[in-house]
Amino acid sequence: MLTWFGLGFLFVLLVFAIILYNNLVTKRQMVEEGWSGIDVQLKRRSNLIPNLVETVKGYASHEQETLDEVTRLRAEINALPWGDVGGRGKAEVLLSQALGRVFAVAEAYPDLKASQNFSDLHQSIETSENSIQMARRYYNGAVRGLNVSVESFPSNLIANQFRFEKADYFEITDEDERAVPDVQF
Repeated sequence: MLTWFGLGFLFVLLVFAIILYNNLVTKRQMVEEGWSGIDVQLKRRSNLIPNLVETVKGYASHEQETLDEVTRLRAEINALPWGDVGGRGKAEVLLSQALGRVFAVAEAYPDLKASQNFSDLHQSIETSENSIQMARRYYNGAVRGLNVSVESFPSNLIANQFRFEKADYFEITDEDERAVPDVQF
């Protein structure tokens, strides 16, 4: 009778370990899916940048330094490896800031602001920015789920055995971007 009990206990333990392993695999796949979603949106935005730069050049040719910076940052981002979440996050913040300067330049050029092409590009990039934020929230939620499972008992036993690792969050690293706006009346 003891051997049946022992075999039953081992069977339950094995089933439990399989469930924990499959849960970790699912969460890792959700992290990869989340990163893929961010990557798609970042590439979409990146593909719009050359058109934006060319449109602004036509109206504001003496703003070349700002336009060159956007082009340089885009090239640096495209050269980063696919899974470099930390490096990509830092570079994307810099690119977003540079794009903000491009749109600030447009404020000084009423003809540029009135251009339908510029307006369409601005709207497309704004839509991309919103999509990036949504994808980032999904990704960071998936990372949180994986990281909790990798660190929590008893799933950490399975995670350590099969070399599951914590994933990096896609974060804003610029303190100015994180700061709460100071609203004064």
